[in-house]
Amino acid sequence: MPDSHLPPVEELLKAAVAALGGSDRPGQLQMVNAVQRAIDTEEHLAVQAGTGTGKSLAYLVPSVRHAMGTDSPVVVSTATIALQRQLVDRDLPRLAETLVKELPHEPTFAILKGRRNYLCRYKATAGWPEEDEHDQLFDVRDVSATGRMVQRIQEWAEETETGDRDELVPGVNEQAWRQFSVSAQECLGAQRCPSGPECFAELARSRAGEVDIVVTNHALLAIDAMGDIPVLPEHDVVIVDEAHELVDRVTSVVTSELSEGSVSLAVRRVSRLIEQSVADQLLESGEDLKALLAAAPPGRIDELPEVLGLTLALVRDAAARCVTALGPRGADKDDPERAGQRKAAFTALDEVHDTAVRMLEAYGHASENDRAEVVWLDEGSDRRPPMLRVAPLNVGGMLRERLFGERTVVLTSATLALGGSFDGMAKQWGLGEPPAPEGGEQVTVPGGEKGRKQKVRGWTGMDVGSPFDHQRSGILYVAKHLPQPGRDGLPEAYVDEIAELIEAAGGRTLGLFSSMRAAKAATEALRERLDVPLLCQGDDSTMLLVKQFAEDESTCLFGTLSLWQGVDVPGPSLRLVIIDRVPFPRPDDPLTSARQRHVQSKGGNGFMAVAATHAALLLAQGVGRLLRAQDDKGVIAVLDPRLATARYSGFLLGSLPPFWRTTDPAVARSALKRLSV
Repeated sequence: MPDSHLPPVEELLKAAVAALGGSDRPGQLQMVNAVQRAIDTEEHLAVQAGTGTGKSLAYLVPSVRHAMGTDSPVVVSTATIALQRQLVDRDLPRLAETLVKELPHEPTFAILKGRRNYLCRYKATAGWPEEDEHDQLFDVRDVSATGRMVQRIQEWAEETETGDRDELVPGVNEQAWRQFSVSAQECLGAQRCPSGPECFAELARSRAGEVDIVVTNHALLAIDAMGDIPVLPEHDVVIVDEAHELVDRVTSVVTSELSEGSVSLAVRRVSRLIEQSVADQLLESGEDLKALLAAAPPGRIDELPEVLGLTLALVRDAAARCVTALGPRGADKDDPERAGQRKAAFTALDEVHDTAVRMLEAYGHASENDRAEVVWLDEGSDRRPPMLRVAPLNVGGMLRERLFGERTVVLTSATLALGGSFDGMAKQWGLGEPPAPEGGEQVTVPGGEKGRKQKVRGWTGMDVGSPFDHQRSGILYVAKHLPQPGRDGLPEAYVDEIAELIEAAGGRTLGLFSSMRAAKAATEALRERLDVPLLCQGDDSTMLLVKQFAEDESTCLFGTLSLWQGVDVPGPSLRLVIIDRVPFPRPDDPLTSARQRHVQSKGGNGFMAVAATHAALLLAQGVGRLLRAQDDKGVIAVLDPRLATARYSGFLLGSLPPFWRTTDPAVARSALKRLSV
């Protein structure tokens, strides 16, 4: 192998752990060898590594070694900004410093994000088409606040060295940031843009092409894999951390939207460039769409109504006429301002046209069971009009062909083995089929691009465990005596149970609720009954609420989805995690219900493959909030009795760490009282 002259991966890990003052962890050593083996054999690896395993170091060490030996960067993709920052600000600098004596040069790294995350110098200084928001209603205070944000961005633009939005603290809203950023489709290109040589996005990409480790996010990884133009430097190994989020993030990237607002934006951008009569046709089609969506019921659209089909065709054809009227793409090379206006118009028109086409083509199969995509109407809100959405039923085929077929991928998370098996996640990723031939020979991938040849690699699933002694450190209490949760809010018996548990714990509680409605209802009811501080998500920024919760041991924090996965509070401030119900997806969720029905139509168990898998994944994430350090102890209280009584409870329990279990409320309260002393 080209990196055979480098120290073995075990030696590098040992040197890094010693320099960082750490200790040997069997799971970390097992994982580092597995990652190195996957890279050497070019086979994919799914590795579950519990909190405290040190998985970042376990994949970074072999990644750095491979990059050094091949002069090819390794891409590390994460789902959250928090983990990106941890890697770039803490893990990688420390690792580079510790391994500099062991390797040919000090390991280098860079972070790379989508173009929208970088300030566009040209847009900040030139006459770019304005992002007209006149069709949306804003509170006067919101407008003035946004104006102050715009001014702050202008001041920051004069001093920033990276143009990275995340370095603008405090942050700004999307409306303000849009005035200073462009999408990849809107960008003039470094060669044509007057600010090309100083472009922050291009400079970031250039830096990424010269380093050993490129840190990015799942969305950009998907754009790079799915698109025809690469946005990441050429690479042959990808590490996907927080891999349980991959399918949802990829689905978001390939989901398209169409509304009167998107049509109006296209009209505003193109009106100044073509005959008004042509632009008016698109405007009229957008008004027809607006009226139709306002009257239609929200939800999944299984059969295309004739009036909707005609309206989508009108939008499609009017957008196509506007594109034709704009003339050839790439014109006005000597007039950057006009070129920018034309590029912005083409981008908005293409989005409207292509989305309308995609929605019409979604109904191209006679049988619903043969359709690859689902269309639904999102009813919107007070601040956002109704819109049509279209998304693929699954992204496994795309991932298998465009990500896993092109490079070696290591997928890792604390929660991957659902029901004790990797099969559920593997199917979602597209790794379930086709099986890898002996020796990884070149074969034709079913459903590939016109029989395109590519390497089909095998995959291995591995659980390296956790350094925590779950049996001794935590209790999983299921309130079997409570009634099943209903649809009419939080039952009074649940409120009583929560109050008794919090009183036993002396506060120190993280309440994870299936909806914001339930979280707020519990907060309002219990603030009157308890004498401990009770915070609710939405009272302030989530980051500040978590900080306040961590600093005061008697405080409780209630919230919903982002808290299920984003809270890391080790120590005595967290002794009790309450989960109000098994987090199944909403039965009326258009995409989830369509996926469930699709599995059933193929003879599978749609509930287990989709709804139960979703619930198991989120439940495991929520339960994982309790133990964040070796000395942590506490109780997880699941109020939903179905976790103990339903036929699928074994699958859900098999997805959780091996805590000691009880259904006796007295046992749970007694344990909490002992911990609160």
